[in-house]
Amino acid sequence: MLYPRIIYSAVKDKEQSAQPIYGEKYLRRLLWYLLGGTRGGPSRVEILKALRERPLNANQLAGVVRLDYKTVEHHLRVLEENGLVMSSQKGAYGAVLLLTTTIEQAWPLVEEIWGKIGRTKISAAERRD
Repeated sequence: MLYPRIIYSAVKDKEQSAQPIYGEKYLRRLLWYLLGGTRGGPSRVEILKALRERPLNANQLAGVVRLDYKTVEHHLRVLEENGLVMSSQKGAYGAVLLLTTTIEQAWPLVEEIWGKIGRTKISAAERRD
């Protein structure tokens, strides 16, 4: 089950920033579902953490988080469909992936979710083969 993307209200004045129609409560539920309520949650957090450090393409990301390329593609698709990750070039091979401002601003919420689940440290470097 995927949650709908965050929808931004139309802003007539260019100097004003767009305000999300859904507030912190919606974002909290979305992140709890994507990161804490599914089997892929830990992998998604590792992907988000790696992208927070620097923009990467899917192949580079697979190496950093030590996951199969297809698995990384799946998680990226889920994160992109939910407005947490964006691609520099839609559908292009080797496109660089970036975090959206939504997840950048909500990063303390990501840390809070993992703290409540019992995972206190989020780090791609912790993975061992």
